[in-house]
Amino acid sequence: MRLLVIPKLHPGAQVEDLLRHRTAEIQAVWDLYAQGICREMYGRADQPGAAILMLESASVEAARDALATLPLARLNLLDFDIFPLTPFTALQSLFQAAS
Repeated sequence: MRLLVIPKLHPGAQVEDLLRHRTAEIQAVWDLYAQGICREMYGRADQPGAAILMLESASVEAARDALATLPLARLNLLDFDIFPLTPFTALQSLFQAAS
């Protein structure tokens, strides 16, 4: 299952808190990449230093478990919005014969 993950600051966390742990966080994300869990990483043009992740996981729960290993999650500094993705099949209606 492919999942789009948008990290967000945990209520009460400050960006300065994140910066102290960024090296450990980047290493942990790299470890997820090496395990085949994190497939893609993107920076956010609207928030320099922020990232968007694409994960490959058996389920949303398994993805949450993997994300829970990240230092910023363990420190309650980041939460994650997780969106399971599927192929977009609505375009198929363009190729069906008109009734």
